Amino acid sequence: MPRRVCCYGRWGWREMFTLTEGTGNQRAAVRTWLAGLDAVSPETAERIITAWVTTWTSSLYAALEDIPFSANAPGYPLMRHINEVTEAGRALMPRAVQDWGSAIDPEIMLPILILHDVDKPLLSSRDAAGMVQKTPLAKRMPHGVVGAMLLRDLGFPQQVIETVATHATDAPFHGDTAEAHILHYADLFAADHALRSQGAVPFYRR
Repeated sequence: MPRRVCCYGRWGWREMFTLTEGTGNQRAAVRTWLAGLDAVSPETAERIITAWVTTWTSSLYAALEDIPFSANAPGYPLMRHINEVTEAGRALMPRAVQDWGSAIDPEIMLPILILHDVDKPLLSSRDAAGMVQKTPLAKRMPHGVVGAMLLRDLGFPQQVIETVATHATDAPFHGDTAEAHILHYADLFAADHALRSQGAVPFYRR
């Protein structure tokens, strides 16, 4: 049963997202798109799909392909960025084990990678000219926090919730776990590719 989740703003309670499993076609579209689902348990995979279906269907975007990575790279699909982050993170996982002596649990690391930007569909829209702009929600809630609220509602582990909540480059602080480090470098590696491909200034040059 769909459930609405709201937050309190200047003008009262406003809906952030409607928690829903979506239709079979919507779930199939998300399942076909996402890399890494085969490396987690079936239960975790289904919860990941529900998270993405929820933000997609609660957004102003009709198709997954329409959702941009960012306003600085409006022609770069968020779908592509997510898979690039997932693959970069998967490549870093064995290095963290070998070089840092860290034990990395795929049931924690992969949801972090796949879901780190799950709230982005809710935080932007396109105007009539196709320009990407912030939604009212993006002006009230920071990126990462909305996604973390959704993941809490879906019962993800606390470490997944905390890492997603604090991963944004402008977050007031960041986690100190190996998983948070892996996400950080995988995310920036993929983000800089998106920015460079769009002629924007990458993070490493800022």
